[in-house]
Amino acid sequence: MAEAGPGTGGSCGEEPDPANKEEEEAAAPAAKKRRLAGGERYVPPPRKLNAGVSFGAEHFAETSYYFEGGLRKVRPYYFDFRTYCKGRWVGRSLLHVFGSEFRAQPLSYYRAAARAGRLRLNEEPVRDLDIVLKNNDFLRNTVHRHEPPVTAQPIRILAEDDEVVVVDKPSSLPVHPCGRFRHNTVIFILGKEHGLRELHTLHRLDRMTSGVLMFAKTAAVSKRIDEQVRQRQLEKEYVCRVVGEFPEHEVVCEEPILVVSYKVGVCRVDPKGKPCQTLFQRLSYNGSSSVVRCLPRTGRTHQIRVHLQFLGHPIVNDPIYNMEAWGPDRGKGGNIGKTDEELLKALVEEHRSKQSLDVLGIGEEDLSPGGESKDCGNAGDCTKPAEVDPINGNSCPAEDVKDPEKKDLAAHPLNSDINLETLEKDKEHSLCGNQDGQTGEKGWEEKDPLCVECRMSRRDPSPKELVMFLHALRYKGADFEYCSSMPKWAMEDWEE
Repeated sequence: MAEAGPGTGGSCGEEPDPANKEEEEAAAPAAKKRRLAGGERYVPPPRKLNAGVSFGAEHFAETSYYFEGGLRKVRPYYFDFRTYCKGRWVGRSLLHVFGSEFRAQPLSYYRAAARAGRLRLNEEPVRDLDIVLKNNDFLRNTVHRHEPPVTAQPIRILAEDDEVVVVDKPSSLPVHPCGRFRHNTVIFILGKEHGLRELHTLHRLDRMTSGVLMFAKTAAVSKRIDEQVRQRQLEKEYVCRVVGEFPEHEVVCEEPILVVSYKVGVCRVDPKGKPCQTLFQRLSYNGSSSVVRCLPRTGRTHQIRVHLQFLGHPIVNDPIYNMEAWGPDRGKGGNIGKTDEELLKALVEEHRSKQSLDVLGIGEEDLSPGGESKDCGNAGDCTKPAEVDPINGNSCPAEDVKDPEKKDLAAHPLNSDINLETLEKDKEHSLCGNQDGQTGEKGWEEKDPLCVECRMSRRDPSPKELVMFLHALRYKGADFEYCSSMPKWAMEDWEE
């Protein structure tokens, strides 16, 4: 039995873009009432799906944006998380699965959600959590979804023709839906505000990295450019501002990189890591920080950022690799002095103390017990899509997933002392807000009785916190070259 249901993801160009497969891998089976002999419960076979299903008008209409304090925000909305039954669930009751694998929520949450009709099995409401799961069972959980804010800076179109769209991506925006992000992503903003749909991602940028981002308009173009990627015919140039006086001569770093945590999105230099190479050349020095040109020859997770940290010159405002959690040397030369577990705990606690977990792209619910995802996602310029475990919902805060919406069935944790019985009064839920188009107003928001986010007060990040001084300046292939403008922070006369 395929644990994640039918459909698989692949590298760009060979398979439909992972951002366009949301409806493909976890589409619901057709509801059927048939019962087997002896009263045995019938499970519909998985639906055979067409490849290349993209986000459409119905997805873009789920909610709307508003702008406040230099931030782009998404009005909370109801959303279905979906998954096929995992192999280890077969023969276990729903109650047992929820109690053993979704411990971020009390069992009373699931009982209340079932009473409200928010839990569905094979498109029929779950009436009894003692029901035993079978192969190919399809689960759907409706949740009230809140997305972290991103910068209000617009996405600038650098070039567009019949084959490609090239944009200048602002910092803080994921490329496409992953983890807690859906509408606050490049793919959704381009679809909703620019009418650009059915795009194929050709390469990725970290959520906090700005700069040149290229999409193909057709599968044929995607496959052609992906072949250039495989043949290493592409040149990528980045610019960054780092701590201290970077050496004047060219520096080549070939330290292998190991992923420490896919969940939090942290890597480090380690002999057991993957081989990689980055060339660095200083462009300017202002007495306290240096502007450096970066030429990655490979595309490992956070490659530029990790190599700069190892060299003792982390990016000035890197929210991961220039933190006190790495120790007094900030990870220079691989000197950390902590186990991986201690490092992760220190990083999370440092951001938690600053109320800046959103800057990492994670929330408290992402830190609940559970396994790690399979790959990092938007890892610098990696072309391999990551996987998200459709059960534990732990995904990289970057993005790039086979099926970005196959996330945690219990995506929003709920404190056990909440009076869940109030849900009985809200079985007919509707979209939050009056949708009157007002911006920066709080009065539109209605509270969902099951949603812990509705009862939480989060500190918004400042626009400054959502900028990291790493920018993709140029992307060149055999028959194309696209460049963006040099960021203001990279100018020689820029002052901190």
